[in-house]
Amino acid sequence: MTHFLFGFLFAFFTAAFVIIGDFAIKLAADGGKPVWSGFVLIGMLTYATSAILWFYAMRHVTLAQAGVIYAMLTLLALCVIGVIWFDERLYTREYLGIACACASMVLMARVS
Repeated sequence: MTHFLFGFLFAFFTAAFVIIGDFAIKLAADGGKPVWSGFVLIGMLTYATSAILWFYAMRHVTLAQAGVIYAMLTLLALCVIGVIWFDERLYTREYLGIACACASMVLMARVS
């Protein structure tokens, strides 16, 4: 595997853990749970795990590449979760933001 692919995979899993944490914390916030609830604790633990994965992502790709991969994956997944699970609407500006995120991922991928 190339360094970029390893970096992409670590950034992908970093984003996945953050998304799980965000989802858990959103459930707690919408459910009126206290900050010490199980959902918030799950969110905090997944954030801590994501920090370890982030370290390994940055060993294989540049900070800019890792940041774009992470931001794009997180943005797309949280938009989908917001629309499907929490009945949130996306507007033209959000769709344009999603398109820019995808374009930035293509532009930042320096495969060597």
